[in-house]
Amino acid sequence: MRTATKCPYLLSLVIVGVMLGACSDLEPARVSAPSAPDQSRVAGDVDAVLRGQLASHGFTGRIAQTLEMRLGRRIDRQLADVGRLLWFDPIQGLNDDNSCAGCHSPTHGFGDTQPIAIGVENNGVVGPGRTGPRNQRRTPMAINSAFFPTLMWNSRFHAASGDPFDNSRGFVFPAPEGGTLSYLPHLLTAQAFIPPTERSEAAGFHFPGTSDDIRTEVLRRLNGTTNYRQLFARSFPHVKHGGAITFDDVGRAIAEFEFTLTFADAPIDRYARGIDNALTPSQKRGAVLFFGRAGCVACHAVSGRANEMFSDFRQHVAGVPQVAPSLANVTFDGPGADEDFGLEQATGNPADRYAFRTSPLRNVALQPAFMHNGAFTRLEDAIRYHLDATGGAATYSTAPLPPDLRGPIGPLEPVIQRLDPRLRTPVALAADEFTSLVDFVRDGLLDPEARPQRLRRLIPEKLPSGRQSLTFQ
Repeated sequence: MRTATKCPYLLSLVIVGVMLGACSDLEPARVSAPSAPDQSRVAGDVDAVLRGQLASHGFTGRIAQTLEMRLGRRIDRQLADVGRLLWFDPIQGLNDDNSCAGCHSPTHGFGDTQPIAIGVENNGVVGPGRTGPRNQRRTPMAINSAFFPTLMWNSRFHAASGDPFDNSRGFVFPAPEGGTLSYLPHLLTAQAFIPPTERSEAAGFHFPGTSDDIRTEVLRRLNGTTNYRQLFARSFPHVKHGGAITFDDVGRAIAEFEFTLTFADAPIDRYARGIDNALTPSQKRGAVLFFGRAGCVACHAVSGRANEMFSDFRQHVAGVPQVAPSLANVTFDGPGADEDFGLEQATGNPADRYAFRTSPLRNVALQPAFMHNGAFTRLEDAIRYHLDATGGAATYSTAPLPPDLRGPIGPLEPVIQRLDPRLRTPVALAADEFTSLVDFVRDGLLDPEARPQRLRRLIPEKLPSGRQSLTFQ
């Protein structure tokens, strides 16, 4: 794993606004797309234009280097390695068939290998051959999540301060946790309490009891495993002196591993730091469109709480077709049980229906599918759809998806009716402009250190619990 100084760590709405200037923001603050002329075609110095755009957004290309400063300490590599082992070990899943890595795979940027996640009752495979009942959404990538102020597609986990490093206003979770995890130092430390309690993802449907009962059983397993007691004892004196492993300890270990999964040294970052040839000419033209006329940065923001992650971390309605699997272990929304109400599930407010968090765009080239429900399997198609969402909705087909996702889609008209007005006017890009924009989003935002051949090295050869590891394709 890289040191933090070298940039060591849910596109559903991946392209919300990638073409269209801005998206509907359900919060009061709104960002308007620049009204500048088509700078991508202005004769002159593209570098000068792009550097001016980056400067206007305060983009430094150095966000990864701020991690330890914002934590107020160095990364604890020993503890992170305990978190790595836990990440891959089904010991946390009471159904005994899934782990964090089952849905957050190192083969895809610690994100999903599926268009819609498959949690419990799977076949033990992580990759294209994974089978089993599906959940409701695609699992987002975990890399770089140390900088995310909101987590999950409907932002149901978030830092009230807007800063994941700041718990002064509390961390907000749905019931039963609510704000009870706000004493923890980082949003990821708190979030680690939740996945083992999710029935469809890890706990299964047979173990009785509450979320606390599930966590108690996970701790019983860990404390009953000599290897884990020895591992935790190296980092926690109370375990070394005979005390029990607590879920605070588990949360800290998992989060520490996630802190090492920071991969934010893409060509755009190196370019921002002064390396002119870090981006190709095509990627530079695409970047000028991204930050300029195409208006992508209005939603895929880099300033302020965006932490240079290419997301405003707000919720938008982008007209994504509603894909529902033929076999699921969760109940979908709507009278036909074939809809996903998105943010409304978290707020209970019908005005929030079909809104989802803008997906961070860093390293999206690692994803096998895009949008919150994997509605598209090619980045080009996801971007093209948002050039003309209304027209795209009329011709959308599930044909490229896996067989169990090719059935009739859920109602699309109510989604399009809520489409942000600024997304209703088609945006025309010339063929070369479209190619350059895709080139920038796909390759200009990809940290080469996050490629599967590198991250595969993090898969343990043996698990401390003695359990069988999942098979990574």
